[in-house]
Amino acid sequence: MKKYSLLVTILTLFSCQNQAQNNKKIMETQTPIKAETIYQFKVKDLYGKEFDFATLKGKKILIVNTASECGLTPQYKDLESIYEKYQDKNFVIVGFPANNFGSQEPGSNEQIAKFCEMNYGVKFPMMSKISVKGDDMDKVYKFLTQKSKNGLQDSTVEWNFQKYLINEQGELVKVLSPRVLPTDAAIVGWINGK
Repeated sequence: MKKYSLLVTILTLFSCQNQAQNNKKIMETQTPIKAETIYQFKVKDLYGKEFDFATLKGKKILIVNTASECGLTPQYKDLESIYEKYQDKNFVIVGFPANNFGSQEPGSNEQIAKFCEMNYGVKFPMMSKISVKGDDMDKVYKFLTQKSKNGLQDSTVEWNFQKYLINEQGELVKVLSPRVLPTDAAIVGWINGK
């Protein structure tokens, strides 16, 4: 019985050691998934001009989906305020109008541009209207919402004015709820490196 027990122990140890070595070899041959960056994207702005995210290298970027007829639309005021305050400190906001929630962005790009300028004096870059969810989701939002692309997390755009924070290397670092105000400490502290 002792011989049998000893034999089982030796075989078990040998088997575990082989399995550990095999696992190590597998891990060494697998290449970790490299997260994409925002810099790969080129989109159109509200005026039909190409906007290349690669031009924002070295800046912190706040990406937000916007709507003109939403209860959260007054956030445009705070977005413009922090943009004006920090744009000279390597910070930029990029807005993406979207009509995905309650049809609260029904206007054309031209109407959206007029609305933003007249009502909130928006000067931060505003892109052409896109879809931020569903089968026709824009490629930028696929990057922002899919961990396999952004390397951080999977997320769903909950509503208008959801915020995505991108670091100076073009990597997604945080997703913030639509109800988090642009002037919230989570955003201002991040801009200031705190």
